[in-house]
Amino acid sequence: MPRPLAQRRVYGAPKPLPTMRLITAHDLRGSESAGKQAILVSTKLLPSSEGRHRSARFHAPLPIRFWHLASLDAPTVAVVWSVAFAWAANVRLPWWVLILLPLGVWAVYVADRLLDARTGIQSPTLDALRERHIFHWRNRRILAPMATASALAAAWIIFHRMPRTTQEHDSLLAAASLLYFTRVHSGRRFLSILSKEFLVGVLFTFGCALFAFSRTHFSAESQWWPVLVTTILFALLAWFNCYAIDHWESRNANPSHSSVTVHAMLLTAAFSISSALLAMSHPRSASLLACGAAAALLLVALDRVRSRLTPVTLRAAADLALLTPAVLFALWPLFRK
Repeated sequence: MPRPLAQRRVYGAPKPLPTMRLITAHDLRGSESAGKQAILVSTKLLPSSEGRHRSARFHAPLPIRFWHLASLDAPTVAVVWSVAFAWAANVRLPWWVLILLPLGVWAVYVADRLLDARTGIQSPTLDALRERHIFHWRNRRILAPMATASALAAAWIIFHRMPRTTQEHDSLLAAASLLYFTRVHSGRRFLSILSKEFLVGVLFTFGCALFAFSRTHFSAESQWWPVLVTTILFALLAWFNCYAIDHWESRNANPSHSSVTVHAMLLTAAFSISSALLAMSHPRSASLLACGAAAALLLVALDRVRSRLTPVTLRAAADLALLTPAVLFALWPLFRK
């Protein structure tokens, strides 16, 4: 019995093509009932030498891969960062923030993935599609209703639990999110000066810090500039995380010299210097900045070993690196006043 196309080896082909492209071009564009068994091997490459190279790469455990593919990584980072910002500002977050934030972030990320996937399958080359886009598009009948329900639940919390003053601040975040979707998915170019990575970094950090810093009462003893420095540097870290992932995904040749390491070292230096300057006067902000420096160093390490990791593992690891502020939760009792 002839083997499926996805399992055949092709020799002497002038230009090797990924099996994923051959399968998903057929599957994603409407033939969802056919070729489901072939899709199970759609991440393997046709050429034998390249297939052996990919099989030698490290694959993250299945829960970690699912955590990334299902867009659960962004809500996790959002909760950790929001609690860390609250810890640095010495404020306590209400319970509904820890529910609202992951619900809203996950709904936004699922919508963004689905829109990216729809745009990608309309391209003749499918070059913009990644495993996360394929996962969302194949499971869109499950993810889309769940994201809608999450958005409705988040809206209920906003209108029934959130104070009016916080609603005013949150409306600014909603307007900025609308700006992001207008820039990225509308096809208009009037905001081309703002890259997608920059918008994601700024909006994500602003959303995480909003709930904590809106409850901070600044005075002569509690200055505002450490809060501003911390927010700006973490916005740069969020932007750089997106930039590094885009850099890794767009360069399959694995060049020996990468700009990611250089920029990550500069970001590490900025975090470290700021942390040292604030260590005596604002120890909480200094500790949070030290966690940011550790995250930037982890991105340096990932850039050095990127050729040994599968794409899904590399991206999941980049998001795991952003969870370094979780270390502060263990230090919580040491900073009690």
